[in-house]
Amino acid sequence: MTRIFTIVISITAILCVAAPAADPPRVTMSSQQEIPNIPGKSLVAVVVDYAPGGKSAAHRHAASAFIYAHVISGAVKSQVDDEPVKVYRAGESWIERPGAHHRVSENASDTEPAKLLAVFVVNSGEKTLTIPDR
Repeated sequence: MTRIFTIVISITAILCVAAPAADPPRVTMSSQQEIPNIPGKSLVAVVVDYAPGGKSAAHRHAASAFIYAHVISGAVKSQVDDEPVKVYRAGESWIERPGAHHRVSENASDTEPAKLLAVFVVNSGEKTLTIPDR
């Protein structure tokens, strides 16, 4: 339980570093489980709630992290590495490969909330899943 709490605190602290005018997202742990048929790997799932106009600071994730992101509601604007900025709507998803740079992560609307599920496949020993740009 302490490990789950540490992971949620790490993700929340990083995602809350946002532009002063924007509300930071709320991050809620959904699941954390070692993957039994892949020794040394765990699956960590978090729900990220963006208020209208909310955004996260540019960041990277743990070097071992492979991430699947799925928009549950609303619309999320995202840019990973040098790919173009794209708006993902409810039901759409994207991936972030290990070492990817998440340059833009924000609610695409200034009037409606947005929610996404982020599923990490990560080394089981990882404690810090999100690292802000310096």
